Amino acid sequence: MGKVDTVTKAYMRKNNIFADAFNYLIYDGKLVVNPEQLRELDTTEIALPFGLRENEKGPSNDLVQKYRDILKSAVVMQEDEAAYILLGIENQTDIHYAMPVRNMIYDALQYGKQVADTAANHRKNDKSFRKRTSGEYLSGFYKEDALKPVITLVIHFGADEWDAPLSLHEMMGTQNEKLMHYVQDYQIHLIDPAKLMEEDLNKFTSSLREVIEYIKYSKDKEKLSRILKDNSRMLIDREAALVIKTITNTAIEISEKEEKIDMCKAIDDMLSEREAKGEIRGIEIGEFRMLVKQVKKGRLTIEEAAEDAAMSVEEFRKVM
Repeated sequence: MGKVDTVTKAYMRKNNIFADAFNYLIYDGKLVVNPEQLRELDTTEIALPFGLRENEKGPSNDLVQKYRDILKSAVVMQEDEAAYILLGIENQTDIHYAMPVRNMIYDALQYGKQVADTAANHRKNDKSFRKRTSGEYLSGFYKEDALKPVITLVIHFGADEWDAPLSLHEMMGTQNEKLMHYVQDYQIHLIDPAKLMEEDLNKFTSSLREVIEYIKYSKDKEKLSRILKDNSRMLIDREAALVIKTITNTAIEISEKEEKIDMCKAIDDMLSEREAKGEIRGIEIGEFRMLVKQVKKGRLTIEEAAEDAAMSVEEFRKVM
């Protein structure tokens, strides 16, 4: 597992972050999924179609095994009714052009696992199992049995806009209306920083907002500077800062002893270190920042500011 995968999984595995993502997706930011009600599950998805039949001694050649990123069970209360659901997250730093198929397999395997587990439980514990109808006996799944809904969410940890298919139908080589009517569709749920508006970001209540916002503007230095300046929410937990550093290659220092990281200070410290190493030459860092402000306000061109800083335009852009 690469460093990026390790960092993003560790971050999204935190119950408050995980719940925040699904509250945004399903409930428009309302605090419905309770972090304290989440229970992590084994992410290994193994399925045998309808489980082993009674006369089978071991796994068949039909066994299928896949590994999700994160899977948790949840109990959601709405209108005095408790819903027991399974929630899965897939972290993507790169755009995946077959994501609908990948997620469909994960969900199908999970449903297959539920059927197989239910059937195994009946065969083991139900003394009247052999007296059930032929359909119930064959499948091991009784008429009154029910499945837990599975919802899978893809989180894109990249600044580029997701341009891959969002549904199985979009992946088809034909869009013939008559044929497609009989082809089952499967759509993915996606959080894509590039497509989120400010009102969308405000629906997040955890540091996931700042992580997504930083990634969204990581290629727009002017907007990134604006969201960092005087932003009290940029005092974020260490795991969130580590995700930002790893995903965007921002060369900030993150101490293992600190639980909270001030992103504004961390970036200021990075600039100061660059100055000490001679990356900003012939000008004090405070003066350099003043020149940057003048450029952003349109009072100086970047060429004029670079000349005042005794730097080339390329050097000035890089440090800016």
